[in-house]
Amino acid sequence: MDLRISSTPNPLTGTELARRVMAPQPAAQEVGFSTAFRNALQAVSAAQEQASGLQREVQLENPRVSIEETMVAVQKAQIGFQATLHVRNRMVQAYTDIMNMQV
Repeated sequence: MDLRISSTPNPLTGTELARRVMAPQPAAQEVGFSTAFRNALQAVSAAQEQASGLQREVQLENPRVSIEETMVAVQKAQIGFQATLHVRNRMVQAYTDIMNMQV
């Protein structure tokens, strides 16, 4: 997944960002929940790695890396992590609810 920062005239809303992240990959076979969730986790991990790399470059005073680009990458990584955390919490709550159902 490509997470490069591009200049867009309008910022993405939460739903537009979710659509972009969950958009079907070209030439992909049928995607189940586990595959989609794994892909989302990999995308969040890649965003965190990119943010860490940019932070390292800023600390090393690399003139080709701007502080603004780094801050945007860090915020993207944080938002992705928070969204992943919310999904995990909802999944755990659903599992708990199902396990507490009387048959």
